[in-house]
Amino acid sequence: QVQLVESGGGLVQAGGSLKLSCAGSGRSFSGYLLGWFRQFPGKEREFVAAISGGSTRLYYTDSVKGRFTISRDNAKNMVYLQMNSLNPEDTAVYFCAAGGYLSGSTLKDCNYWGQGTQVTVSS
Repeated sequence: QVQLVESGGGLVQAGGSLKLSCAGSGRSFSGYLLGWFRQFPGKEREFVAAISGGSTRLYYTDSVKGRFTISRDNAKNMVYLQMNSLNPEDTAVYFCAAGGYLSGSTLKDCNYWGQGTQVTVSS
């Protein structure tokens, strides 16, 4: 089992930056694909970014390419999402996830999920 806890969400003005962190515990997740997802009010959760075990492959949904950067530190069991040039359309609850598989460039069917952290971008 892997437990995931996100932190770093909050309120930021448009154009600003936030860095989300996700701490894993229970077992090493160095072998897992890790990802970030977000959920808009009234919508299903959607894929944002994913990273392979050795950080050699990164995947992003089109709307965040060039603005968001996913990274991981396997020694610390951490995964991060650096979010720059935020806009109000990025307002959502952000979740980290572990496991699953890549379908094209999208992470699917993750085994473990965090509880989510709210990101609000004001205009």
